[in-house]
Amino acid sequence: MNNQLDDLCKSLHLTHVARQVNEIKDESKEAFIISLLQHEINCRETVKIERFQKSAKFPSQKSLDQYEWHQHIKLPTAETRNELESCAFIPRAENVVLVGSPGTGKTHLAIGIGRKACELGYETRFLPVSDLVIELEKHWRSHTLELFKKRFDKVKCIILDEMGYVPFTKDGSELLFQLISDWYETKSVIITSNLEFSQWNRVFVDTRLTAALVDRLIHHAHILSFTGESYRLKNALSNTSK
Repeated sequence: MNNQLDDLCKSLHLTHVARQVNEIKDESKEAFIISLLQHEINCRETVKIERFQKSAKFPSQKSLDQYEWHQHIKLPTAETRNELESCAFIPRAENVVLVGSPGTGKTHLAIGIGRKACELGYETRFLPVSDLVIELEKHWRSHTLELFKKRFDKVKCIILDEMGYVPFTKDGSELLFQLISDWYETKSVIITSNLEFSQWNRVFVDTRLTAALVDRLIHHAHILSFTGESYRLKNALSNTSK
């Protein structure tokens, strides 16, 4: 009987049902079936979340539960924190821009939001901006740019980390602009940057292109400003003084 049950479950792609049969006790036939199927759904959701978080390629396991909303974060509205923690901005394809000094918690917050998005069923990607531009230039030279862009078709939330640390070439700037334009009002883009918008000309060589990019990013965007001391520097100084 167990072998037959295993075979039937495999045929129906009910991967987790067979293992659960002996765990359910003293229930009616209807409740028994409901419990089995609910278990299958729960297991599938867990596997899906794990797959999303692996494919997102987060650089760390940081989460929103570990995040400290310190007093040096300036929020645009009183509702912004809840909007970000619940990922309510993603179905509306709104952007999030985290701007401020290095080491003030921008990337941690971006990763935390991204991991939460995966838990809620939104496919997510984490990309250092400099790495993305290198990939765009490589695919442009090899005439595979459109194929590369298709990788993001099902992605709903894209994190672009460290905008402003490395200046781009003219070709790189234009390719990044085209990609973000493609995502405009169809995906949510989260950007971390150590530069104010007025300084983005240091990164993009074309002033008009910079203005057009900023215009697309800040439209329907939640913009957070981070000030204060660097956590990393503060901890380093604290350790050396011991």
